[in-house]
Amino acid sequence: MIATQNFTLVLAAACSFVAALAHLACIVGGPSWYLAMGAGERMANSAARGHWYPTVATLTIAGVLSVWGFYALSGAGVIRHLPLLKPVLCAITAVYLLRGVLFGFLQPHFPGNSQAFWYWSSGICLVIGLLHLIGLYQSWSRL
Repeated sequence: MIATQNFTLVLAAACSFVAALAHLACIVGGPSWYLAMGAGERMANSAARGHWYPTVATLTIAGVLSVWGFYALSGAGVIRHLPLLKPVLCAITAVYLLRGVLFGFLQPHFPGNSQAFWYWSSGICLVIGLLHLIGLYQSWSRL
């Protein structure tokens, strides 16, 4: 069993890692997976044409989500203390929460994404952000 002082941040980390894997699955699954995940016709068509952008963008997002997962594990005490842990965890929490609640402002800038994509992804981001927020609150004094 993992010795941790904060199960909530471990759960937040797991969510970030699962989100990263879901992004990688789009690369492996191809255009139909981009569509199924709500990335939109333009992204799926670019992937179908073998354009570099969908792969690079998706790998970048998966990489960022993975780093965020490692920061949550660090905050939970599962792995070593990463640099700038407290401010980075605060920033990660803010990004997840803002992405979760501000989708109405973001949606017009990404017209190719489906309505279902915005609701599902925003809800998921809100939940992950709340897990980070609770975990931060629980661990604040030792970070």
